[in-house]
Amino acid sequence: MELSKQTKKQLLQLIAFAIALYCGLEHLDVVLNIFRGIWGIMLPFVLGGAIAFIINVPMQAIEKRLFNKNARLAKFRRIAAYLLTLVCVIGVFTLALVVVIPELGNTITLLMDQIPAAIEQLQKWSVELEKEWPVLEPFIEELDIDWKSLSATAVGLVQGLAAGLLNSGVGLFSGIVNGVVTFFIGFVFSIYVLFQKEKLSGQAKQILYAFLPERAAEKLLAVGRLSNKVFSNFLSGQCLEAVILGTLFVIAMTIFGMPYAMLTGIVIALTALVPLVGAFIGCAVGMLLIVMVNPVQALWFLILFLVLQQLEGNLIYPQVVGNSVGLPSIWVLAAVTVGGNLFGIMGILLFIPLCSVLYALFGGLVKRRLKERGISEKKWRA
Repeated sequence: MELSKQTKKQLLQLIAFAIALYCGLEHLDVVLNIFRGIWGIMLPFVLGGAIAFIINVPMQAIEKRLFNKNARLAKFRRIAAYLLTLVCVIGVFTLALVVVIPELGNTITLLMDQIPAAIEQLQKWSVELEKEWPVLEPFIEELDIDWKSLSATAVGLVQGLAAGLLNSGVGLFSGIVNGVVTFFIGFVFSIYVLFQKEKLSGQAKQILYAFLPERAAEKLLAVGRLSNKVFSNFLSGQCLEAVILGTLFVIAMTIFGMPYAMLTGIVIALTALVPLVGAFIGCAVGMLLIVMVNPVQALWFLILFLVLQQLEGNLIYPQVVGNSVGLPSIWVLAAVTVGGNLFGIMGILLFIPLCSVLYALFGGLVKRRLKERGISEKKWRA
């Protein structure tokens, strides 16, 4: 039986792909080096695209509200919106560097100085407890606490924490210095993207329609629009959720007379930008700040955090972020877990909107298949 021309072509393509795959696996190190080289070349432009996307979300909202009634100033709308957005972004980072980090460093230093006295006081308290409650003496003696060793261990833990923070800061600074050229190119590229986004969008559509079947191009553009909407909603929802949570902490801590209310609220708002787990980092920092002023209030702060965290996890986050990306809470948790395990914080930030896009696409596919097969809603509706 003679094969058709189309079948022969497909068979040759399959053989060529199999040969290329075999050669690639045989020389995997060479292939990986090639991809690393390509990634190094593309990194400034990928970074620039990411910067442009993040800045575009608030910039677009500001741009719609500027100079609507002034035709002469309307031509400056985009540049004014860009500058205002840039000032806000730089302001947030400056706030973290100038306000939070020095105060946290002072607290760690103070904590290291006070640990020996605190351990000594704890030892005196245990002796007094034995005198007042003789029944507890066997249990305390059974613990066999080496107070000097405990003090040294506590100081070592705090020193380790301080060294970790310092190394992280030095590493971050070193990374910024080493990648300053990459960041500069990416930043310049992001400016071009933001000011020419309509033109670039039109050019991308021309390329898709020129080289792909019309139906495939339209499907790809529909996925692109859905992805842009989901990622934009996720970013704005995450920022709004962080502001709400930080504000709640400032108000609650002020009402209960806790120290560092504004600073703790800022820290929690900044760390809450990392979905679900970020607020716990803010809680640890807040407790570290408060415990030096009043250990009892630090305990009350922990209780307050648990209460507000329940409110945030069950009400604020699902409503603000979950609804904004159209992803049920169970899949938000799955996306955070998988993304965090694979790629750390960046994985957490990317996997929620990515899973939202896949969830929406798969949901649409399932509905079309059910409709094509004539399955009524009664059969699958719970």
